[in-house]
Amino acid sequence: MNKFLIKGGKPLKGTVTVSGAKNAVLPIIAASLMTADPVILEEAPDLIDVSVMTEVIESLGARVTRHGSQLHIQARVLESIEAPHDLVTQMRASIVIMGALLARQGRVRISHPGGCAIGSRPINWHLKGLEALGAEVRMDHGFLDVKAQALKGARIYLDFPSVGATENIMMAAALAEGTTVIENAAQEPEIVDLANFINEMGGKVRGAGTSVIHLEGVQELHGTTHTVIPDRIEAGSFLLIAAAAGGDVLVQNVISDHLKPLLAKMVEAGIRVVEEGDGIHISGDGLYQGVDVKTQVHPGFSTDLQAPFLGMLSRAQGASMVTETIFENRFMHVDELKRMGADIKIEGRTAIIKGVPSLTAAPVTATDLRAGAALILAALTADGTSEISGIHHIDRGYERIEEKLRGLGAEIRRV
Repeated sequence: MNKFLIKGGKPLKGTVTVSGAKNAVLPIIAASLMTADPVILEEAPDLIDVSVMTEVIESLGARVTRHGSQLHIQARVLESIEAPHDLVTQMRASIVIMGALLARQGRVRISHPGGCAIGSRPINWHLKGLEALGAEVRMDHGFLDVKAQALKGARIYLDFPSVGATENIMMAAALAEGTTVIENAAQEPEIVDLANFINEMGGKVRGAGTSVIHLEGVQELHGTTHTVIPDRIEAGSFLLIAAAAGGDVLVQNVISDHLKPLLAKMVEAGIRVVEEGDGIHISGDGLYQGVDVKTQVHPGFSTDLQAPFLGMLSRAQGASMVTETIFENRFMHVDELKRMGADIKIEGRTAIIKGVPSLTAAPVTATDLRAGAALILAALTADGTSEISGIHHIDRGYERIEEKLRGLGAEIRRV
C-alpha cells in the first residue's frame, strides 16, 4: 500500500494551480450519455474517481479517451443499461448515471452505490424525483431497476437539497416531455456547471444556482466542448494548508465566489487573504486565532472543507468549535489528529478544539478523502516526519497533490 512521508515545519512558498472540479466532472461524464454525438471535456482532472466513472460509462458502451486534461467521450450506441456492481460500489457518485440512462434508454439497473464512509446519504430523494417524472422503481436481486415508458415534466419538491438528487432529476428532465420545476434544489456551483453543460448540448435549464430550477424538455441533445469549473474544495484545501504552514502562496485558478464562507472565516481568524485576479494570495507566519464554524448546505460552509479547516484550527491560538450538520460520521479524522498532539473533544456533532502551539509527527491513516487533506495539513506543520496511510482516499479527489506541494517547497514523497 502506498503511503506519504511528510517532514513538517517548513514554510511554503510559490504558486499552485487548482485542477478541474471532481464533483463537477463526475455528473457531467454521466450526462454525456444523453447524446450520441462526441463530447470533449476540458480541464478534466486525472483522479481515481474520474477513472471509475469513465469505466462505468465504458461498460455501458461509451468510448472514452484521455488526452492530457481532455476527456473525449462518445456514446453513439449504448449496449447495456446495467452498471457493474464492482464499479458502482467503489464510488457513490456513480448513482448519477440513473437520470442520464433513464433519459436516453428509458431504463437503468444499478446496485446501491459506495464511497466514503462518512455517514448516511439516502437515495430516496433521487428515486422520489424520478418517480415524479413517471419512472417505476423496484428492487430486483440487490439492484435498483428503474424504468419509464415516457418521462413527463413535473413539479418536484426535495425534502433535502441533495446535490446528487438534483443532478439526477435535471438529467432525466432534460429529455422529458414538458416542463419540470425542482424546488428546494441544491445550489452548489457544480449544479450550475452541469446546467451549463446541458444547455451547451441544446437543453433548456434556467435557475441553476438558486433553490428553484426550471427545465424545459427537448427531444434530443447534441455534442459539445465544455470546460469544467475549478475545484473549490481543492482550492480551499490549499488555502488552509498555506495558512497553517505559513509562508507565501498564490493559489491560482480559483473562483472566489465559490469560497465565500471559507474566506470569511479565514479573515475572521486573522489570516491575510488577498484576491489577485483568478487567484488568492495567502501569506503569514502560521499564527492565527480560533473561530467557530458550522457546516451547512451551499451557500453555507462546505462539509467537504470541515476536515482541513478543523486541522488548521488544531494549531490556532485559543479555542474553536466546529459543528457538522451534514454527515454524522465526519469526525473520523479527529482521532488521527489527536495522535499528533491535537487537543480536540467531540460532543455529539460538535468538535471543541483547544489550539496547541505545535503538533508532533506520527503514523496516521486517512479514513476518507477530506480527512486525508486534514492529515496532510497537520503533517506539514508538525515537528518531525509523519507517515500517512490510506492515501488511495486522497487520490480520489486531489490530482498529483504531492507534486503540487513539492512545487511549494514541501518535503513530501510517496512510498
